[in-house]
Formats: sequence, structure tokens, C-alpha cells
Amino acid sequence: YTVLRGPFIDKKAREQFQMVTHKRLIDILEPTSKTIDALRKLNLPSGVYVEVK
Repeated sequence: YTVLRGPFIDKKAREQFQMVTHKRLIDILEPTSKTIDALRKLNLPSGVYVEVK
């Protein structure tokens, strides 16, 4: 999306932003209950999510 850079009417000064989503899939072939518990208890930064199926 594009926003005006300054608070005035200068339409030539614009700034562009974009949102990008990164996804990773890890396939665990022989999961144990210890592995599942370790994945659920991971300490992740804000905005990073883990889904266990």
C-alpha cells in the first residue's frame, strides 16, 4: 500500500509498504510425545506461530 510521506499536499512524496508472509513446513516422520511437547513449548518471538497437526 502507498501512503503520503508528509502531512502536506505534496503528492510526489509517497512511501510504499508491503506485507509478506513466510511459511515453513516441517514433516516429522516418527513423532513421539516428547517431540510434540517440545514443539508446543517453544519460546517464539511475537508474530511467529506454530501449528501442530
